[in-house]
Amino acid sequence: MMRYILVGILVLMTAVVGFMTYQWYRTPSAGQPFGAPFTLIDQNGAEITEAAFRGQPSVVFFGFTHCPEVCPTTLVEMDGWLKKLGDEGKDIRAYFVSVDPERDTPDVMKTYVSNVSDRIVGITGAPDKVAAMTKSFGIYSRKVDTGDGDYTMDHSASVLMLKRSGDFFGTIAYEENPDTALAKLKRLAREG
Repeated sequence: MMRYILVGILVLMTAVVGFMTYQWYRTPSAGQPFGAPFTLIDQNGAEITEAAFRGQPSVVFFGFTHCPEVCPTTLVEMDGWLKKLGDEGKDIRAYFVSVDPERDTPDVMKTYVSNVSDRIVGITGAPDKVAAMTKSFGIYSRKVDTGDGDYTMDHSASVLMLKRSGDFFGTIAYEENPDTALAKLKRLAREG
C-alpha cells in the first residue's frame, strides 16, 4: 500500500514540475516578451536574428562546447530525432545557442556542431547580446569557477520547441524518452 502512495506522490510531483516548467517557459520575464528581438552570429559568421525562428517550426538548445555530457548528448539526440522524422520533419530547423560566447566563437561552434550534424546551426555573439537573448527565452545560465583557473557553465538543459510564428510550443527534457520526444516533434511539425 505504501508503495502505491509513494508512486502516486511521485507522479503528482512530476506533473506539478512539468506544469510549472511549462508556465515558466510560457510566461515572459517581467516586461519582456518571449523571444525578444536579437542580433547574434551564426557558425558561418553571418548575422542571425529572431527572424530565423519564424516561418518554420524550430528546436533550440542552449549550451556550450566545453560541456562534458549534457550538450553533446542533447545535440546527438536532436540529430537522431530529425533523421528519424525524415520527410515528416524536413521543415523543422534546429539551433544550438552558446551560453559561453567568450570561448564559443563562430569557428569553434562550426567545428563542434558540424561534428554532430549538418542540420543544426550554431549561434553565438557578444556576451551581453547572448545574455539578453537567453534571458528573453527564459533560459538559465551561469558561469561557475572550477577553482583551477578555469570555469564551466550551469544552464537549462531542455530543448525548446517553437511554432512557425516563433512562439513557444513546448519542451523536450534532457534524456526524455525517445518515443515521447519523437511524438512531440511530429506534433510540432504538424501543428506548430
